[in-house]
Amino acid sequence: MSAFRRPKIVPVFLSLALMPAVLVAEPFADTIYKGGPILTMDDAALLTEAVAVRDGQILAVGSVEDLEQHRGLATIDFDLEGRTMLPGFIDSHGHVVFGGLQAMAANLLSAPDGEVEDIASLLTILRDWSESNQEFVVKNNLIVGFGYDPSQLAEERHPTRDELDAVSTDIPIYIVHQSGHLGVANSAALELLGIDAASENPDGGVIRRRAGSTEPDGVLEGNVHFGSVFGLIGGLGPEGMLAFARAGANMWASYGFTTAQEGRSNPDTVAILKQLAAMGDLPIDVAVYPDVMIDRDFIPANMSDTYENRVRVAGGKLTIDGSPQGFTALRDKPYHDPVGDYPPGYSGLGYETPETIIEMFDWAYENNVQLMAHANGERASDYFIAAAEAATEKHGPADRRPVLIHGQFMRQDQVDSYKRLGVFPSLFPMHTFYWGDWHRDHTVGPADADNISPTGWMRQRGMMFGTHHDAPVALPNSMRVLDATVTRRTRSGDILGPNQRVDVMTALKAMTIWPAYQHFEEDSKGSIEVGKLADFVVLSDDPTAIDPEDLDTLKVMITIKENEVIYSAIP
Repeated sequence: MSAFRRPKIVPVFLSLALMPAVLVAEPFADTIYKGGPILTMDDAALLTEAVAVRDGQILAVGSVEDLEQHRGLATIDFDLEGRTMLPGFIDSHGHVVFGGLQAMAANLLSAPDGEVEDIASLLTILRDWSESNQEFVVKNNLIVGFGYDPSQLAEERHPTRDELDAVSTDIPIYIVHQSGHLGVANSAALELLGIDAASENPDGGVIRRRAGSTEPDGVLEGNVHFGSVFGLIGGLGPEGMLAFARAGANMWASYGFTTAQEGRSNPDTVAILKQLAAMGDLPIDVAVYPDVMIDRDFIPANMSDTYENRVRVAGGKLTIDGSPQGFTALRDKPYHDPVGDYPPGYSGLGYETPETIIEMFDWAYENNVQLMAHANGERASDYFIAAAEAATEKHGPADRRPVLIHGQFMRQDQVDSYKRLGVFPSLFPMHTFYWGDWHRDHTVGPADADNISPTGWMRQRGMMFGTHHDAPVALPNSMRVLDATVTRRTRSGDILGPNQRVDVMTALKAMTIWPAYQHFEEDSKGSIEVGKLADFVVLSDDPTAIDPEDLDTLKVMITIKENEVIYSAIP
């Protein structure tokens, strides 16, 4: 964490006896924030001059003059020096523990977040990382990389086991696709995982084969990938997982997040987070959603409305399909022009059966478990909606706030159904930047690509929504999330779906007060109002005052959790 330049402290030399009686009667603030625009996300007063904080909570909001009544002998002035303060960002969907994988593994991302251009450069980065991280490699017998994307490689295909074998035939290597839904293993990793020519595809998973053979080519999709990556990374042991979780939480804080999400965990991951929290090493809150397909009884037994040392189990996660950029999202029609060896009419990969999805929604509604369901394609949304309707009919209406995760490809009738069923959409408009050109040309075609992550359709219906980064799928770059939601510009500069764009204030609410509502935390987070936590982010400039095309140039300068600076980029 960067060194923090202490805020200007203005000493007050008046004795209490000399202060007006009205000032003495008011509670004193620990800190008064002022000196720059403050965007509150409170519709009653979206812009304010100053905020007073006491004991980690917001004491008062108003003009600099009005807040003087809360000044005491020990009150500190936090001078924003012209920068802009907002509520701390709330992660609508991400994976903070495995975000540590992104922070610690070989960076296989393409520009602007990495340097991979083709398979040769990918292999070079893996070799360089292995040489620079010999202690990790030797200790864990593993070389790991994250973030490769065939849509950005010159070859427009996945690497193979044979190409990874050129880096090492002795040490297991596993690289994770940027979507997080696919990966590639070298021969040593396949042997360690027990995957060979006789291995059958599991339900919801695909072992890709060499041409004309049953021998695996190294690429693993869906459930077989998840089992492999969790198995390999889990083998790092508690110390390695603690390092991942610590690195992830610190990275989230560096992008202005004061509440993170671990959006698909297991009991072991929960234990790691709780251990880290007990050590006092979690700078931010983490809401955890264990996978309902792993140990669903664990969830209601451990759920809590409150945080213990900054961790709480908040609900459960169900994954219905895969990733659109990897052609594993489950569509209601064939993919437009998929790149790879796909049969005619191919429409994606379902991870769970419709019957299983109905069973899981029924269980969640019966046990009052908030369920987040990953559904990227239209057919996956059909399954989500049918299951939610059946569960609602059986258990009756209630404020359950089930969450749609991603919803990349939707029809308008599905948006109507989500509103009717009280579903909170957590959308992924960063796709318009990272994969917008790919979606237009290959996954869904120009017409449907305009409506990916349909934030405009949500607002037309008066719906709240959250926006997310899904890190480690992308960096948890809050300003990239904001920029993509407002501009919807692709890597090539195209605008993907101008009618789905929203204004800056709407995009900011989708990062603050609306995801606070998503997590049932709107009474304590998401806006700068009296009584809420003093969770703030300070930006280099005012996002509502600059050209929207420059939003991605904004920087997170300071992150504050309950009145404590947990990150600073100020020298």
